[in-house]
Amino acid sequence: MDLSEHTATIEAVQSMLRETDYLCDRSLATTVFLALKLKRPLFLEGEAGVGKTEIALAISRSLGRKLIRLQCYEGLDTGSAVYEWNFPAQMVAIRTAEASGGLERNALQEELFSKDYLISRPILEALDDHEEGPPILLIDEIDRTDEPFEAFLLEVLSDFQVTIPELGTIKSANPPIVILTSNRTREIHDALKRRCFYYWVDFPDFQRELDIIKVKVPEAGEAFAKEIVAFVHTLRGEELFKKPGVAESIDWAKCLLALNVIELSPEVVSNTMGALLKYQDDLAMIGGSKSQKILQQATEMAKEVV
Repeated sequence: MDLSEHTATIEAVQSMLRETDYLCDRSLATTVFLALKLKRPLFLEGEAGVGKTEIALAISRSLGRKLIRLQCYEGLDTGSAVYEWNFPAQMVAIRTAEASGGLERNALQEELFSKDYLISRPILEALDDHEEGPPILLIDEIDRTDEPFEAFLLEVLSDFQVTIPELGTIKSANPPIVILTSNRTREIHDALKRRCFYYWVDFPDFQRELDIIKVKVPEAGEAFAKEIVAFVHTLRGEELFKKPGVAESIDWAKCLLALNVIELSPEVVSNTMGALLKYQDDLAMIGGSKSQKILQQATEMAKEVV
């Protein structure tokens, strides 16, 4: 799909994302618009579960482009992120050449380190040409990696190229749309952020989260959706180790409907709290009378919402 159709205006970007059920405010749509229009990487930071990864999925679906996801973790290296050589195939070629005596040493080495024996990992795959157009390269949870890998990414994000010692520099003719996410478990170096458009993805306000629940879980209905959102917003006001994100709100709504619940009660809240909170300390703190108090406050909040 033609990218220009979706980058003509900020409103067009909002509409594009809404078509895939991703609801965002104008400030986020503006940042996405600029990243697409100026072909710059987009760096999204925020709490886990606020919808950072979902933006990349929404853009991929809207544009009909391939999504290539690099899930980051501690110890990630170029062999897993960029490329590696197919050593088993190389060994077979060496044994075959030795048995037949068909290739001299220099020619064999040149053949072994050609693209025929190169295995592309997410970053190198994203730099290749794709029939449907430049793909979406999602570098997810970059904060889980270490500084050497960050330093390596500078070349990729600046020039959309990688250097392979045996082959030289491989540069993308049609650079991918790059989206990086971070849960901010550690600070990312300024040199990496400077190469991107930055946006902090915060928890949505009440009305936006209500709209999200109504879109993602339409069976909940208006009144029950208000109760759910009011409870989650009240819960976020507590001193929790991990506040529930939008993803948890959606999961909780689906859990409640699966139990045929149409109204929140202390018992229901207690039995399903594991859908919202993922740490024992948080569950222990919110249990009992505390959850009942939160439910009472949420009920009052839901009544006040027009």
